[in-house]
Amino acid sequence: MNKYYRERFEAQRRLTKKLAKTTEVNEILETLRAEIRNLVPASMEACILMLDPEARKYTRPLQCALYDRPVNCLSCKKDRATIQKALSARKGVVISKTDPIVRPDGTTVDTGPEAAMPVFVKDDILAVINVVSQPGARFTKKDFYLMKDLSEIAGNAIMAAKNHWAITQEKIEITQKLAHLSPFVPQSVRRIVETNPELLNQEKESREVSVLFLDLEGYTRLSANKSAVEVNDMVEEMFSNFVDPIHRSGGDINETAGDGLMIIFKDGDAGANAVNAVKAAFDIHERNRQLNRKIGDHFEAVNVNIGINSGVALLGMTVFKGTLETRMTYTATGPVTNLAARLADYAQGGDILIGEETRKMIDALWPVYDLGIVSLKGINEPQQVYSLLRNPIEVVQKRDQT
Repeated sequence: MNKYYRERFEAQRRLTKKLAKTTEVNEILETLRAEIRNLVPASMEACILMLDPEARKYTRPLQCALYDRPVNCLSCKKDRATIQKALSARKGVVISKTDPIVRPDGTTVDTGPEAAMPVFVKDDILAVINVVSQPGARFTKKDFYLMKDLSEIAGNAIMAAKNHWAITQEKIEITQKLAHLSPFVPQSVRRIVETNPELLNQEKESREVSVLFLDLEGYTRLSANKSAVEVNDMVEEMFSNFVDPIHRSGGDINETAGDGLMIIFKDGDAGANAVNAVKAAFDIHERNRQLNRKIGDHFEAVNVNIGINSGVALLGMTVFKGTLETRMTYTATGPVTNLAARLADYAQGGDILIGEETRKMIDALWPVYDLGIVSLKGINEPQQVYSLLRNPIEVVQKRDQT
């Protein structure tokens, strides 16, 4: 094993240094070929025949010295006796007399002895190094040892490059999936697709959540008095102002519907989710107040009405499949969500309304004003409703209307 140790050591060090600079499979194959040509002076050409069934996906044909155009070494040489003998014996072989290389145009290239050395990854043969020598030449023992050393380095290098390619492909697929999602898609979906794409198909689970709905009051009137471009720009500016406080409080923006947003708070325990939802609501209310002052010369004041409810909901991926595209969202469904939406509908004048469960969880942290038991559209049973801002005039008006 110590034969030619100096030449072998220098060759391994030189090749390892070159391969460390790339993770692209074809660059690795070209580097290996160049090194074999350099180490085996009698060679006419050196090829690495990729036997991995997926090789066509991450490699491309190489320019062969025996051809006038790039060729797939596998299709060219797999059936040659040297290759078949190496695969059968699962070790390096040399055949002293071989058939000429036949080009696609029918012309032939005379060759001398031919060597083949399997490239192993664990117990599987990933590729075969094939070296064709000039007529009348011969392989030395040193040539054989050097090819064996290179085959061991080649296996690890090619597998590392293949794994890098697979990761790159996965990232491309993830990017394509995310490109179909709306700008306000839940960060939950992005995290799932990026880190655990298998969860896209997982069943929904029951979780403690707090759900916040917000609606722009007077959106219909606004749309009637201003151009669509002006209204859209204003709404986009408003919603963009709300994104930071929502994310800062741990909320995920789940749904957008023209004049409203649905936000889920799910990452803490039940109490923390409720507290974070209320914090976000107060931040949104303050941002809305500041924005109304800013746009006051051009738009009437636009109030943001908010409804918050807490409890157990079914949480998980929901996929909406249409004829043109598929949209994914990570959503909470059930009575908890429905009541939060109805509270937002019921609110007026920029009020923040909460349900009974949320009130229990934030008790003593903020003043809470009892609005009594009210009937809400779409909810069968009357509900106890509380305000965090207490707008008496708007509350009375709303009660009179119902």
